[in-house]
Amino acid sequence: MGWIVLFGMPVLSAQVPNQKPTREKQKRALEIVSISVWRKWLNEDVAYIITDQERGDFATLTSEQQRDQFITDFWERRNPNPGSPENAFKDEHYRRFAYANEHFATKLPGWKTDRGRIYIIYGPPDQVDNHFSAAGSESAERILGAGAIPYDWELWHYRYIDGVGKNVAIKFVDTCACGEYQIPVEKKDLKKYTPQ
Repeated sequence: MGWIVLFGMPVLSAQVPNQKPTREKQKRALEIVSISVWRKWLNEDVAYIITDQERGDFATLTSEQQRDQFITDFWERRNPNPGSPENAFKDEHYRRFAYANEHFATKLPGWKTDRGRIYIIYGPPDQVDNHFSAAGSESAERILGAGAIPYDWELWHYRYIDGVGKNVAIKFVDTCACGEYQIPVEKKDLKKYTPQ
């Protein structure tokens, strides 16, 4: 038995002989780290832009080298200047991702919000109309009118979205008054704004 100090407090512990991790344990630890990095890349970084086919192909890979090569090829297929060491698509994707996390975060990370998802996929809207409710004020009914939405909301306008069409308007409503603007439709209807 010996003493270990945790958070400034001594704790009695069983003596464990000094053992160096075996190569197998080191290898397994690296695999766990690698798997979590790949899982984050797949389920967070590229969640909105990877195709179902690519996701399925990635799931069949069995080695680190195959996964690393897949990721390299994934970005190269989207590179507007193939073979160039700089990839404007990848740079723009991660810029949008960072912007979404900085500007649309609520109790969720920005990339997980409806506005973050749309921003990451389609980029900044061409125009944003902000509408603020007057709910709670004496003149709310006069200002809002009967049947008006008593919540803050935004309307994002895109002149054109490839695969969706021209003059696309997407409405986000803050029904909780907490800054979490959502598309006011059933989640299944969100597919019309998500490329496949």
